[in-house]
Amino acid sequence: MGYLYIFGTIFFTVYGQLILKWRINDFGALPDGVLEKALFLFNLLLDPWIFSGFASAFLASFFWMAAMTKFDVSHAYPIIVGGLAILTSVFAVIFLKESVSFLKVMGILFIVSGVYFLSKGS
Repeated sequence: MGYLYIFGTIFFTVYGQLILKWRINDFGALPDGVLEKALFLFNLLLDPWIFSGFASAFLASFFWMAAMTKFDVSHAYPIIVGGLAILTSVFAVIFLKESVSFLKVMGILFIVSGVYFLSKGS
C-alpha cells in the first residue's frame, strides 16, 4: 500500500504541473508592470483549470504525508523525484509539444540511474 501513496504523490504532482503549464501558455507572457502582473496573476487564479492544478498539488501533499508513514524519506523522495522527472518530461512532450533533445534524454537517464543507486542503499 505504501507505494500507492508514492504513486499518488507523483500522479497528482505531474497533473498539476502539466495543467498549470498548459493554461499559463494560453494566457501568454507575464506583463512588465507591477499592476499588470498582479492582474495577470489574479486572472490566472480565476481559471478553473489552474484551480484544479492547485487542488491536485494539495492532494499530492496528502499522499506524500501518507507515504511518510510507510517509508524513510531517503527512500521515498528519490523515487518521487525520478518519477516526476520521467513522467513530467514524457507527458510534456506528448501533450504540450515540448522538444526532446539528446541532453534531456541523458539527464533523465542519469536521474533514473541515481534513483536506482539510492534505492539500493536503503
